[in-house]
Amino acid sequence: MKKKLLLGNEAVARGLFEAGVKLVSSYPGTPSTEITETIAEYPEVYCEWAPNEKVALETAFGASLAGARAACAMKHVGLNVAADPLYTLSYTGVNGGLVLCVADDPGMHSSQNEQDSRHHAIASKVPMLEPSDAAESRAFAMRAFELSEQFDTPVILRMCTRIAHSQSLVACEDRVEVPNKPYVKNPQKYIMSPANAIKRHPFVEERTRKLADFAETTDLNTVEMGGTGMGIICSGTCYRYVKEVFGDSVSVLKLGLVNPLPVKKILDFAAAVDRLVVIEELDPVIETHVKGLGLKVEGKSLFPMEGEFSQNLIRKVFGLPLPEVVVNDDAIPVRPPVMCAGCPHRGLFYTLAKHKVTVIGDIGCYTLGSAQPLNAVDSVLCMGASVSGIHGFNKIGGKDTSGKTVAVIGDSTFMHSGMTGLVNVSYNASDSTVIILDNSITGMTGHQQNPSTGYNIHGDPAAKVDLEAFCRAIGIDRVRVVDPYDLAACDKAITEELAFEGPSVIISRRPCALLKTVKPKPALVVDRDKCRACKKCMKLGCPAIHMEDGKACVDATLCVGCGVCKQLCAFGAIGE
Repeated sequence: MKKKLLLGNEAVARGLFEAGVKLVSSYPGTPSTEITETIAEYPEVYCEWAPNEKVALETAFGASLAGARAACAMKHVGLNVAADPLYTLSYTGVNGGLVLCVADDPGMHSSQNEQDSRHHAIASKVPMLEPSDAAESRAFAMRAFELSEQFDTPVILRMCTRIAHSQSLVACEDRVEVPNKPYVKNPQKYIMSPANAIKRHPFVEERTRKLADFAETTDLNTVEMGGTGMGIICSGTCYRYVKEVFGDSVSVLKLGLVNPLPVKKILDFAAAVDRLVVIEELDPVIETHVKGLGLKVEGKSLFPMEGEFSQNLIRKVFGLPLPEVVVNDDAIPVRPPVMCAGCPHRGLFYTLAKHKVTVIGDIGCYTLGSAQPLNAVDSVLCMGASVSGIHGFNKIGGKDTSGKTVAVIGDSTFMHSGMTGLVNVSYNASDSTVIILDNSITGMTGHQQNPSTGYNIHGDPAAKVDLEAFCRAIGIDRVRVVDPYDLAACDKAITEELAFEGPSVIISRRPCALLKTVKPKPALVVDRDKCRACKKCMKLGCPAIHMEDGKACVDATLCVGCGVCKQLCAFGAIGE
């Protein structure tokens, strides 16, 4: 047995590996991405990036149906996409064990909402485990397969940003090779036509009752008796906060199985303490269950419904002294998120802002086009919504909007869920211009491959979706490619396509400046004698450009020589 310092996500991957998983299919999404990236390093496991989370879960189900242990990983909003197969998988059950690793994002460090995935577990009636550190992340990943096969159900492993991206010591063991279960044709179990599905629903309810009984005795739920003046019920990262703040001065009921929740165990725990408190991120899931048992309990009357919790939040709620830490906030400059120096999206967004175009945006690096000084994005909803959204926007606005509105979507997001929206644009003759921002990678989550890059998860050559050919194949006749570093070409393309009546696509193609295969050009310099301090170059919002002693200045440590700012300078002050 070796001990390693692992991220929570790496520990999940280790647990899946040791449990004998044979297939992992995922779509990258912070804070879950490292689970799949890590397990892809084990040659014993077939691993892939899927176009989206629905496809990933359906692929994992196929492997389970064939008798192998399988898993998929996603962030919380990805579970929305995978919900369609999940809710019916609850009815079919599994053959080989099937685990969904889902990472929630309290505090929205990298997400458009902070939904609580426990609601999906409750609604789909599948068990959910929630580890409190990296060691438990490994152990719970392994236990999830055992529960999946014991109770004939998919199992959700709920992570959160703090556990996924924090490190602790993990005891690693050898992989256990689990033989594939034989596949036996069973239409009544696996064909969810109404006649079969109605017979499977009672199975789901009976399974839930068995799991509820299991919740009373499993070591996944543990009682740690300390002081009896207050008893705290918690799970996941909140357990670590509670122990750090209170130590053994309070009693704790730590829930590792968060769906279904125990009844008798909670009643017995409540009877042993004077005051009962639930501490949980985000929604009052445990608290509502406890109140349903007729117990007097405090929870959201003390703690917020939103945001990430911390040790200091708990200290404040209970009036405990805070650690003395001196921080000079005035000395720490504000560093808002910004597109990188040389980002290929910048020139395109500058052109859109110059034309005062309404931009229906999407999820990815290019969401940062909404920030000042570009201020070039009007709406961001969810993956793929830009393409569907512009169709509805222009069908209502007609000629008043179609000539001055575009949708922008990245290449990976287009593969994820933008394609069907573009089919709708074509099929229903939408007078809309869609811009695919093709930076040859899945950028925001850390450079993962996707079906349009020509490489698989291991970096090996793979089938590559030809974006131009695809757009034409679904009926879009006007498809053009521009280099976003060429401002004149961007200006011409946007002007002409907005003037055209009918569906059109502009592919803004330039690899991400941070790709290892992209060689930066020499940094540009500013001739201070020629600079007139007009600040037009500052309108790009490039982090490599700033004002110094009243003149523009280029930071040579950041500049990649893209030349976009050079095209803006009317005085020829910026050059190589």
